[in-house]
Amino acid sequence: MTILIGYLPTPEGEAALDAGLAEAALRGEGVVILNSPRRGAPVDGSLVDSSVADGLVARAAGAGVTASVDQAEHGSDLVDTFVTLAEKHTASLAVIGLRRRSPVGKLVMGSNAQRLLLDLPIPVLAVKPR
Repeated sequence: MTILIGYLPTPEGEAALDAGLAEAALRGEGVVILNSPRRGAPVDGSLVDSSVADGLVARAAGAGVTASVDQAEHGSDLVDTFVTLAEKHTASLAVIGLRRRSPVGKLVMGSNAQRLLLDLPIPVLAVKPR
């Protein structure tokens, strides 16, 4: 089994990575770190380069966890990417970071986090940065 971690280079992404690695170490499972760029975006500040990806894998190794970084592109629906990867890697858990948003912001823009919580067919651990 595998734990799927949603990662962006943000405080929320760091919180998800920390929690996911801790959970994987407890369960004796590997992790897949999803750093997903939006399809067709010419520049994506949330996409990590290979040296950062290598650093994430090294961080996992330091925690005693085997990890890989997946940068599968997503279109308008990030949730589909999570579902596909959860099935592909037989994930037992998904870990995501939450950011603070106003109710109006969620209504207008939607919430990928909310959709992940509701639509993923596996348990989801949602964490906030300290």
